Amino acid sequence: MAVRRGKKRRPKSGFPLAAVLVCVLIVLIFKDLTAPVTLSQSVTVSVPSQATTTMISQLLQDKQLIHSPWAFKMYAKMSGFEGKLRAGEYIFSGKVSLKDIEETMAKGNVIAQSFTIPEGYNIEQIADLLAEKGIADRDRFLHVADQGSFPYDYLPPPGTEHRLEGFLFPDTYKIVKGWSEEQIIEMMLKRFDQVFTPEWSKQAEKSKMTMQEVVTLASIIEREAKVPADRPVISSVFHNRLKQGMYLESCATVQYALGEVKEVLLYEDLKVDSPYNTYLHAGLPPGPIASPGEASLKAALYPAETNYYYFVAKQDGSHYFSKTLAEHNEAKRKYLK
Repeated sequence: MAVRRGKKRRPKSGFPLAAVLVCVLIVLIFKDLTAPVTLSQSVTVSVPSQATTTMISQLLQDKQLIHSPWAFKMYAKMSGFEGKLRAGEYIFSGKVSLKDIEETMAKGNVIAQSFTIPEGYNIEQIADLLAEKGIADRDRFLHVADQGSFPYDYLPPPGTEHRLEGFLFPDTYKIVKGWSEEQIIEMMLKRFDQVFTPEWSKQAEKSKMTMQEVVTLASIIEREAKVPADRPVISSVFHNRLKQGMYLESCATVQYALGEVKEVLLYEDLKVDSPYNTYLHAGLPPGPIASPGEASLKAALYPAETNYYYFVAKQDGSHYFSKTLAEHNEAKRKYLK
């Protein structure tokens, strides 16, 4: 009789259970290492250009925005944003998760700075304002404005005195913190180019004026006008005087020649030896004296139709316009105290 041998049973291995426990433990640790961080105050992180994910993870660790550089890199790899984090300066506050960091830095939601250039500011005032706000270095800004290369053929060549005066358009701008002086100037020139439409260029040709002449006249209008409605009428006065070969006799140009804005000009001031002194030199000055806004540029191109040759400022900032010198002298006696 044959004896059936039973199959030997192998002892069960504990490896599968141990592996599961290890995996669970790794998941728990990874979950802890990728947990959100709660900040007691705002934290700023500056990411340099061409920074690797490893470099960024260390920066975040140094700022205590993450628990582990390794966990951050693993999360970046698994989430698909590794290598997609952008350079710039970022600010975080409150409860910050890795998802928050990803969305902020992958989209480039950097700290932005805003500044407003008032209409009628000259280039030195613009440089001073940007320096006061810590946005640009004053001397470098002026140097770049004088020597920089910009893709607009109507600009005077590099090295020309007061080269970009009038072309840095007055507006409110928003920039990324850390922008260079070149980038800021290019942005302002681009805005000017957007405002000065092709239609305006055609009107300038029709009026037999160069771009430089239009901006120069507009800058004088900007500095003279205080009431918006006066701009096209002031423009008509200057156009009329230019046609007759009369001196413009603009106090604003004398102030530019003096290098300061004086509430009251003295007769000695009117004798300042400068090509910008329109009491001594006929025609338009060599270039703009300030940055004109859109309304003043339009007024320079489309003056009102009048027979006025004179104007005088009244106490409320508006102007009284006259056709004759006698009328003008009477207006001065009445309005100038």
